Amino acid sequence: MLLAIDIGNTNIVIGGIDGGGKIAFEARIATDRIKTSDQYGAEIKSMLSLFDTKPRDVADCIISSVVPPVFNSVRTGVMKVTGKAPMVVGPGLKTGLNIQMDTPSQVGSDRIVIAVAALAEYEPPLTLLDLGTATTIEVVGKGSAYLGGCIIPGVRISLEALTSRTAQLPGISLDRPKKIIGKNTVDCMRSGIMYGTAAMLDGMLDRVEEELGFSTTVVATGGMAQFIVPLCRREIKLERDLLLKGLNIIYQKNKKT
Repeated sequence: MLLAIDIGNTNIVIGGIDGGGKIAFEARIATDRIKTSDQYGAEIKSMLSLFDTKPRDVADCIISSVVPPVFNSVRTGVMKVTGKAPMVVGPGLKTGLNIQMDTPSQVGSDRIVIAVAALAEYEPPLTLLDLGTATTIEVVGKGSAYLGGCIIPGVRISLEALTSRTAQLPGISLDRPKKIIGKNTVDCMRSGIMYGTAAMLDGMLDRVEEELGFSTTVVATGGMAQFIVPLCRREIKLERDLLLKGLNIIYQKNKKT
């Protein structure tokens, strides 16, 4: 089994992928910058046990990370549990992407992983949305050309900024709004955050395609995608497991035979 791990700013996604490429399990633990490698190792071992997987069942590992302070602790924790040195997504690995950025090495590893997974499922050109801690938009053209994108504050970050900077606005849950025009403070906030994000994505997608000069297939992933995408007017394909699928593809491209 391949142990695939993506370290994000809010959560760490841990997945087990069998020899046929099927995702056997997926789990999430909170990203904590002060945890030690022993603590992360214990959590990873616990997640494996939860899904009836023993450390000896792990044949190899791959990690992508956008949180440098946490990466070494997780990597060391994985090595302590499995005895395997993980493959790390970064410069030097084969991805199949032609990254047309000013500084290709600055593209986040999660962006690369999602693009690789999307290209395995859909024909380019593609516009990819990732609704996590940040909301990101990235464009992949024909010939697997990674053209660039946009980075926007995420839904929860926007809500936290709103409630922390205003004295009379409460914290709220991000449930689907009943109406656009709210009749109380909570409903007004919920409508603004949820429908506002959906309208922003619709508008940004229009502008992206206007700049490109052609339409694209739009694919969304990330923790908030399942809540926001149904509110959008654009046709957007929702994919839950792009990160794990992409990690498996990159591993297969680079594993030692």
